[in-house]
Amino acid sequence: MSEPLERIAAALERMSPPEGAAPDFTSAPAFVWHPEPDRLAPVRRVNRIDVDLLVGVDRARDTLLANTRRFAEGLPANNALLWGARGMGKSSLVKAVHGAVNVEHEELKIIEIQREDLASIGRCLALLRPAPQRFVLFCDDLSFSHDDAHYKSLKAVLDGGIEGRPDNVILYATSNRRHLMPRDMIENERSTAISPSEAVEEKVSLSDRFGLWLGFHPCDQDDYLAMIRGYCDAYGVDVGEEEMRAEAIEWQATRGARSGRVAWQFFTDLAGRKGVRLG
Repeated sequence: MSEPLERIAAALERMSPPEGAAPDFTSAPAFVWHPEPDRLAPVRRVNRIDVDLLVGVDRARDTLLANTRRFAEGLPANNALLWGARGMGKSSLVKAVHGAVNVEHEELKIIEIQREDLASIGRCLALLRPAPQRFVLFCDDLSFSHDDAHYKSLKAVLDGGIEGRPDNVILYATSNRRHLMPRDMIENERSTAISPSEAVEEKVSLSDRFGLWLGFHPCDQDDYLAMIRGYCDAYGVDVGEEEMRAEAIEWQATRGARSGRVAWQFFTDLAGRKGVRLG
């Protein structure tokens, strides 16, 4: 090979990212997928709360717990889509359920992948497939726009293609949208397409590939107050019922909404005023 061609070949090798190597999966309970260069970064302390502190989502909690336990035991289990109201604990539930099951099955790991990195999901699966551990692949806040092709990559996990989804991998995703697309976008594409019934069918049908649909709805005032009381009891924040109730209702009035996120934000403020550390 001539010297110029050798220099070009060497430059191309430097430009292409090296193949990722599987990490020591025993080193942490969780990992974050980073592409180009491909790597799974260990997370030794996961940001989550105890599953018992999640109030008002009993059915979703019990269903996801049972599904995850079956998967950890090597039994058949479904991919799950957690959809619905903002701030009602969808991502918190996924992390909390993994934490609860991981105590019983240390070989169960959780892998977080960002929506914008879905194009590289095949390479991530290639690292997970030969491992003896079992993995919950977690994609938070999943949604697609009209010109977004990332949903095609997601089918590698949901359908598996010719190779099939690895038996040791399951996908849990959260979204504010049940069909993963804005309703006005669905209606617009249907109204302007030559074949309206097929215009968005491929994207909309993606959500149908999740075996479990778990809906999350806005909480009522009793659940909102119960969330805060549960946090106070769990973290040792001493506050009277009337004081907590009055301040919590005023807090949610200023936010214009009630949700698990708003309850936690109020509790964080309350704990700070009471001098209680949460770490």
